[in-house]
Amino acid sequence: MKKILMGLMLLGATSAMAQETTSEIAPMDKYSVATNNFWSNWFVTVGGDYVASYSNQERGLGLSRNPLKSFRRSWNGDVTLGKWFTPVIGVRAKTQFMSLKNVDGRTNPSYDMVNFNVQGVFNLRNLFCGYQPGRVWNISVYAGTGFYRNLDAKHYAFMYTGGILNTFNVTKRLYINLDIYGNMALTELDDGIRTTNTGKSNFMTTKDRQAGVSLGLGVNLGKVGWSKTPDLQAINAMHKAQVEALNASLAEQQRENDKLKELMAKRQETTTTTVTEKKTVVSTPVSVFFNLNSSRIASKKDLVNVQALVEQVKANNGKVEVCGYADSKTGSADYNQKLSERRANTVAKELKKMGLNDDQIVIKPMGGVADLNPASYNRRVIVKAL
Repeated sequence: MKKILMGLMLLGATSAMAQETTSEIAPMDKYSVATNNFWSNWFVTVGGDYVASYSNQERGLGLSRNPLKSFRRSWNGDVTLGKWFTPVIGVRAKTQFMSLKNVDGRTNPSYDMVNFNVQGVFNLRNLFCGYQPGRVWNISVYAGTGFYRNLDAKHYAFMYTGGILNTFNVTKRLYINLDIYGNMALTELDDGIRTTNTGKSNFMTTKDRQAGVSLGLGVNLGKVGWSKTPDLQAINAMHKAQVEALNASLAEQQRENDKLKELMAKRQETTTTTVTEKKTVVSTPVSVFFNLNSSRIASKKDLVNVQALVEQVKANNGKVEVCGYADSKTGSADYNQKLSERRANTVAKELKKMGLNDDQIVIKPMGGVADLNPASYNRRVIVKAL
């Protein structure tokens, strides 16, 4: 029975464990995370940009496309603010402060501009490899739209942007930002005068464009990262295995319990037989021994069998005979007679404590005897049922 109770306790513990599955013991889903509140996983970056400009006014001039040429090159800066909604999907707003070249093959004037755009960002590593909080390098792609403000020509131009964003985590909050991007104005970007040059024309060559690289530092704001969610399929499989193991354990414990019941039944039969035998034994005389020249009982253990005899006598409303003896080899006959009487009276007092009254006790002092060997065995009181 004890093992069955232990098995039930184990079942309860298993149920509690199923409810308290945590990240330390439960298998986690590689691609699933718990959602965070609005103020979690924000970020801000500041970077310096190298920008190569391509103007619609250079069409047909045969100029080099090399982005490192001085007539294309300009140095700029940018600031971004964004938020990750999931480990894969985010959004950011980017502002660029630019001095762009209008490449016309002649004067190549520069224009001071501000570019503001909003982008949707997709983290490819988390998408294909699963979210890992300690990952150092992440790569994302993004695309967005916005507008330019030409501060010199005093006009706006709508634009598209897209690129590849690399981040390298230095600490949990600080990271290095490497952004490779391209911008394209949908309307005239520079001085508003479209080219009159001839040459091969396509959608790209009729637009003002930039190719750029931004290198900077980023800071994560608010709570950083996501808590992974348990893998329910793996947990269900694990719990199924646990339940099967528990069922096997309970079956084994049930077999042990059946054996225990069988053993207890046999023991009860043996106990019944023993009690029956004791009833036969305690009806025979019981001896209580004393030390030399003493009327004090040598060992209280001798009273155990006396108690059993008394219980039988009380059950049958019978009587007992208490016969006192002394060792005839020591002391005179008169002294041994009195000593045997004192010993009998000592045992009689114990019988009264056990529930017998004077009418049920017959005292017989037998004096000194030499019935047993060694002589110490004769220093006794014999109690027997009548």
